Amino acid sequence: MSLFDLETKNEQIEKYDRLSAEDSFWNDQKKAQQILRTRNALKEVVDGYNSLVETFESLEENVEELSQLMDEELLMLIEEEYLEGQKRFESFEIQVLLSHEYDQNNAILELHPGAGGTESCDWANMLYRMYTRYAEKRGYKISVLDYLPGDVAGIKSVTFLVEGDKAYGYLKGEKGVHRLVRISPFDSGARRHTSFASLDVMPQFNDEIEIDIKPEDLIFETKRASGAGGQHINKTDSAVRLVHKPTGIVATCQNGRSQHENREEALRVLKSRLYQLEIEEQEKKMAQIKGEQLANEWGSQIRNYVMHPYSMVKDVRTSYETSQVQDVLDGNLDEFIFAYLKSKIK
Repeated sequence: MSLFDLETKNEQIEKYDRLSAEDSFWNDQKKAQQILRTRNALKEVVDGYNSLVETFESLEENVEELSQLMDEELLMLIEEEYLEGQKRFESFEIQVLLSHEYDQNNAILELHPGAGGTESCDWANMLYRMYTRYAEKRGYKISVLDYLPGDVAGIKSVTFLVEGDKAYGYLKGEKGVHRLVRISPFDSGARRHTSFASLDVMPQFNDEIEIDIKPEDLIFETKRASGAGGQHINKTDSAVRLVHKPTGIVATCQNGRSQHENREEALRVLKSRLYQLEIEEQEKKMAQIKGEQLANEWGSQIRNYVMHPYSMVKDVRTSYETSQVQDVLDGNLDEFIFAYLKSKIK
């Protein structure tokens, strides 16, 4: 982090502190909360940087003293300080990697199986379990917004909200196609099958962004809710499906206890998808300017999960791999996530 960058962050924190001290600050509570979240995220990065500087300055002084005294106890102290400095650096590195715009937001995840019928539906369900396990390990709250079970097993689609600190920042790199190779439990001949499922990840936006959605551009439909969701499920036509005619984007929600709740949540999902679409269009334009070739997402997987004839999970973007397939499917994704975040810095 350059001195200029640090000074800029301190100036931003001071600006947010001045805003929060104004009498009218809490008149708009949603805007105020967004400002405080941004301010606290900046403060976390600055504090982490300052802590690192103190640690390494202390190390430098102790190393200089050791070179003169060659003291055994001082050597042990320096080793302890060095290990502590490493831990602080890793923590600071994660803070910096997750300090981009929207990284603090909740995340909306949407899973769809690829071609392959029951086999792919089961794979999508395995991924759903993997991400819910990961979220639970981080202490995140999970809410299913829409769920469509498979005809025989697994799921045809699921949309769920992951709420927690930096949820989108941690999960954004999981967006893409995931490929599974295994002996199919649905094949009486015990043959090896390859299955695909796609995951979409979006930051959740509430009212902090301005997106003009005209009522005439929306198709509003209701249906009876289905799947796991609570006692209210299947009793009323409370599930809501919104179609944005100009883009064809569809947002559905069925987990609320009323049609009104589901409509509001579906609108939030729709806004998030429209904003994500805008971000992706900007990224495509930048890639064209840079001369980069963007891959077709459905045709190029981001990660391979191989269970037969050997065990391996490998991320094709970072080349990070492990033989502990079941461990990964149980939600232990940190190494893959950090490898991806670090690759974006490079």
